[in-house]
Amino acid sequence: MSGWHIAQLNIAQMLAPAESPQLTEFFANLDRINALADQAPGFVWRLQDEEGSATSFRPFGADVLVNMSVWVDIESLHNYVYRSAHIEIMAKRKQWFEILRETYSVLWWIPADTLPTLHQAQQTLDLLKMKGPNPRAFTFYDAFPSP
Repeated sequence: MSGWHIAQLNIAQMLAPAESPQLTEFFANLDRINALADQAPGFVWRLQDEEGSATSFRPFGADVLVNMSVWVDIESLHNYVYRSAHIEIMAKRKQWFEILRETYSVLWWIPADTLPTLHQAQQTLDLLKMKGPNPRAFTFYDAFPSP
């Protein structure tokens, strides 16, 4: 068992207000997709408020949603994102979210006995934007092994 887990952050800028009809389908599926993550092999933790969602956290702006989670390894996260029912939601994201020109997702290793903070996640995303993929901030496509 590794002494490291993979943390991930992704952000999404909404095309319309959260309560708008345009985002109804996204929000209607959120509990189901979160439950799917919670039960996925390799899942450790996800950012959530008292209602079980992360939609109340807006550190990047009022119209930007965040998703942050921790997984045992990159493969477990990758399988959830790209090989589960989660892919159905990803396929529709252009209906609900801006196509961001800048980096919107980051992965990084954390000690297995810790959880990331939003502040740490923001700094890690900024590091990826400034320096590109590196051992402290990377993407699925440019992943680095655990320390």
